[in-house]
Amino acid sequence: MTESQTLGSRIRRLRREAGLSQMDLAGDNLSASYISLLEAGKRTPSPEVLEQIAARLGCGPEHLLELLAPERHDIPQTDLRYAEISLRNGDPETALATYTAVRDKAARAGQESIRLTAEYGVAQALEHAGRLEEATDRYQALLDHAGYGQSLVPRLTVAVALCRCYRETGDLAHAIDLATTTLEEARQLRLTSTVLGVELLATLVGLYCERGDLHRASFLARTAIEEAEGIKDRKALGAAYWNAGAVAHRSGASADALLLLERALAIYSEGDDARALSRLRNAYASVLMQSETADIAEAKSQLTRSAENLASHGSTVDMAYCETALARACLLEGNPREAEQHARRSLELLGTGHRLETARTLLVLAGSQLQLGDTAAAEEGSERAALLLEASEADRQAASAWNDLGELLERSGRAERAVWAYRQSLRCLGQRSSLLPTAGGSSLSPAGAPGTTARPDRAAGRRAG
Repeated sequence: MTESQTLGSRIRRLRREAGLSQMDLAGDNLSASYISLLEAGKRTPSPEVLEQIAARLGCGPEHLLELLAPERHDIPQTDLRYAEISLRNGDPETALATYTAVRDKAARAGQESIRLTAEYGVAQALEHAGRLEEATDRYQALLDHAGYGQSLVPRLTVAVALCRCYRETGDLAHAIDLATTTLEEARQLRLTSTVLGVELLATLVGLYCERGDLHRASFLARTAIEEAEGIKDRKALGAAYWNAGAVAHRSGASADALLLLERALAIYSEGDDARALSRLRNAYASVLMQSETADIAEAKSQLTRSAENLASHGSTVDMAYCETALARACLLEGNPREAEQHARRSLELLGTGHRLETARTLLVLAGSQLQLGDTAAAEEGSERAALLLEASEADRQAASAWNDLGELLERSGRAERAVWAYRQSLRCLGQRSSLLPTAGGSSLSPAGAPGTTARPDRAAGRRAG
């Protein structure tokens, strides 16, 4: 049950206990249908509406928000709870406004603990809204002040969030450095065998997997599962299974990947995090459609359920991931027109800051364009995707993108340029000729190809840190 459902069910219970109908509770300024949606957890009331409903039920708004500790029954805590519900219910703008107001009020009152909690909420809301650069700045400022132990904003939590932002923007090197450094700090303080420690370890697994270091990722995935089993925490174990499944999939073991992801799904289905469950369904569907016994129909069913939930609880980035997966499913079904629509919708949702997922979506879009006969657009999109992946140091994914471009060029009869693309693929995998002298970039590039085969500047766009 989600936070919004908890609020809705509490309102419904108190309304029935008071002998009121939904029309009675709606009063003159609301509607019965709105109250119905509210009780079903499909709407988040504004603070003003929450106060009105509480008054009609004969209680305070903090009672509806289940703030049970008497010393916490104050306006800042009520607003923090409301902001949290808004965020979990897929309304980052309302959450951002509420967290910001609480932060500013707490700063003026000298309430440092409340200010830090609200500032972390601001960063979460910015991330949820896809404003990654701003979220990164907020998380970095918090990391500079966050501590361990009983801190209200634990250092491990902020580090995981910051790594997540770096990953989305394609700065894998910075994310791995941060996760590795923080994990070493946690080991020295004996914090790795905790829920947050396992979450950080699982985050590092995902980062190595993205970069293509599957040996290291596999080792850390096994370690994460062992740690999670040791502390007997279901959420930590689910996260460990999730990332281990991603590693298995990238390593070509689709059967193992499906088994691990199914275990993760079973665990997350028991919890109250609708957003995480939907994101996990995205991952499961992606593996399912690319497995040895591919089941496209079941994959699309999973993605449709995911899309419905993310429309209420997810961020624009979550929905973009789902749209890309749906595009891939349509492409595999032989429906390039629908695949193109999903891919373009994903790119629109992603905007300009999400380098890795943009690259993967461009590849799916290129596949649909190729099937629709627009070879030039497919070539352009494939090359752009490969360069984005290289700039993110996702070398294995970049190699695959260059190889796809080579096959595309070969099919269109452009053999010389196809050879050039295949060479880029080999270069990303670390292959160099042992028979030819090192030559300037232009001597290896065919007419019409870029004049150098050197790697793009990975420092470009990377944040200082």
